[in-house]
Amino acid sequence: MEDWALIRRLAAEGVPKAKIAKRLGLARNTVAKAVASDGPPKYERRPGPTSFTPYEARVRQLLADTPDMPATVLAERVGWTGSIRWFRDNVNRVRADHRPIDPADRLTWTAGDVAQCDLWFPPRKILLEDGSRTLLPVLVMTCGYSRYMLGRMIPTRKTPDLLLGTWDLLSELGRVPRRLIWDNEPGIGRRKVTEPVAVFAGTLATKVVLLPPRDPESKGIVERRNGFFETSFMPGRHFESPADFNAQFTHWLTTANARTVRTFKARPTDLLAADKESMLPLPPAVLHLGWRNHVRLGRDYYVRVDTNDYSVDPAR
Repeated sequence: MEDWALIRRLAAEGVPKAKIAKRLGLARNTVAKAVASDGPPKYERRPGPTSFTPYEARVRQLLADTPDMPATVLAERVGWTGSIRWFRDNVNRVRADHRPIDPADRLTWTAGDVAQCDLWFPPRKILLEDGSRTLLPVLVMTCGYSRYMLGRMIPTRKTPDLLLGTWDLLSELGRVPRRLIWDNEPGIGRRKVTEPVAVFAGTLATKVVLLPPRDPESKGIVERRNGFFETSFMPGRHFESPADFNAQFTHWLTTANARTVRTFKARPTDLLAADKESMLPLPPAVLHLGWRNHVRLGRDYYVRVDTNDYSVDPAR
């Protein structure tokens, strides 16, 4: 697992596959498969034919018309003469493919798999350094398995600030979930992630998932926390600056994460260790994130920044 994550990071940094193979002592084909794969390597046993295999096509045909047909009736229709328990187990396996999607289905999350991300806009203007006040977004993240919450106020909802905020939260967490779930955020991407987000995800060896429209269950955990923040954190508080907001919010989250979550009768802090154990490690080097401006150098070798002119070495 560690080799796979390291291969992905080195490839994202532009290191040739041959050099990666030589550095890690691996075969070139192994490196090529790791770079092309969508997930970590795992052993999968090839399914072989069973006594149920000759009947499966007919069973699926009957379930397509009547998804709730009992297994005993199906056995009679297809002429099954073997163990009814074995037949029922196989019917239950294929029946899930023919049942309609439940719009109110409750999802379960495995340890280390998912962190749901969202932007929360606190209903209070924050004082800035220039004396003005404005509403600022808060990048919030909730781990799917442990329900551990993190958050940080950021200057804008544009891609550089979103990636900087995400890196800060992951650094605070100390590990990287295998998937970061977003929905309909322009700075992250719509239908397809933006190029900086793709590079960021590749460096972390994680995957950024963009949810389709009308899929509230897949990100409901973090969205429900936004209402919790407004009713439990915001009342009676005053903030002198974004830094003051982040200090108060981080301190409050320490207490909130130690509370028992009613839905699964456990505290996020108690489940965090198991959640982090299944996550990916942080990159060995600090990511270079932030705003970058490209300025074309004039003939006089001076660049204007704000109201100042700076000379640039002509040899560069």
